[in-house]
Amino acid sequence: MPPEWFRQREGMGMNKGRKRYRLLTGKDDAAFCQRVSEALEEGYVLYGSPAITSRPDGTIIVAQAVVWPD
Repeated sequence: MPPEWFRQREGMGMNKGRKRYRLLTGKDDAAFCQRVSEALEEGYVLYGSPAITSRPDGTIIVAQAVVWPD
């Protein structure tokens, strides 16, 4: 069962079942940027710096954490 603060926020329509923390990952392309933009439009805020790495085949992979504000 979720903690009391979560149930209260959900009841007020503030959280609507959203996760408090999400780590978005994927190829560094327009689709990834769109996913981050959509999360921000939903009300999430960026958390920390983005991360970037590459696969042996040269594909660039990025990650960005977002959190639901208190």
